[in-house]
Amino acid sequence: MKQKWLFIGDSITDSGRNQDSERLGYGYVRMIRDEILKKDAVEIINKGVSGDRITDLEERWSRDVLSVQPDVVSISIGINDVWRQLDHPEMDQIMPHDFKKIYEELVEKVGSLGAKCILMEPTIIEERIDSIGNQKLLPYVEIVRQLAVKYDAILVPTHIAFIEELKKDQGTLTTDGVHMTETGNQLMAKIWLETCVDKLL
Repeated sequence: MKQKWLFIGDSITDSGRNQDSERLGYGYVRMIRDEILKKDAVEIINKGVSGDRITDLEERWSRDVLSVQPDVVSISIGINDVWRQLDHPEMDQIMPHDFKKIYEELVEKVGSLGAKCILMEPTIIEERIDSIGNQKLLPYVEIVRQLAVKYDAILVPTHIAFIEELKKDQGTLTTDGVHMTETGNQLMAKIWLETCVDKLL
C-alpha cells in the first residue's frame, strides 16, 4: 500500500494546484513528487492554500490533514504571518508567541496520528539578507527549529539554504521577494529531498 505524504502551507506550497489536473501545483511539491517517482511508490498530496497563516492551517487541520490519515505531513508556514505585518499592518497580527502556541498544537495532532512530521523553515521575505521582512522572520524560524527538536520532527533548513544563496548573489530566487521562481522551487525541493528522503524511505 502506498504511503501518503501530505504537504501543507501557503501559496509557496499551493503553487497553482487548483489549475493543475493532478492537484500538485507547479512548485517544489511537484518537483519532489517527480524525484520520488524514481525511487518508490508514494502518493503525494498538496494541501497548500494561498495567503494562509498559521491560524488558517488551524481552521482546516481536521479536514485537510487529520481526515486524510497521512503517513507523513510536511508543513511550510510562517511567511504570511510576517508579511501581513508589513503589507497589511491594520490586520490582526500573529506574533511569535501565538505562532508557536498554534504550531505546537498542530504538530501534536500529527503525532496523535502516528504520522512523521516534517517542519520546513520559512524561506525569505525580499532578496536582501538585512530586509525588514527577513529580520522579523527570524523569531518564527527559530520557533520552527525549537519545535522540530521538541517533537523529534525532521527539520528542513530552507531559511538557511536561501540565505546562503543570497550571499552568493547568483540568480533570482523569487518573483516578488516571496513567491518562488523555478530556481527558488528547485532549491526548496533539493533541500527537502536531501534532508528527508533517506529518513522516510
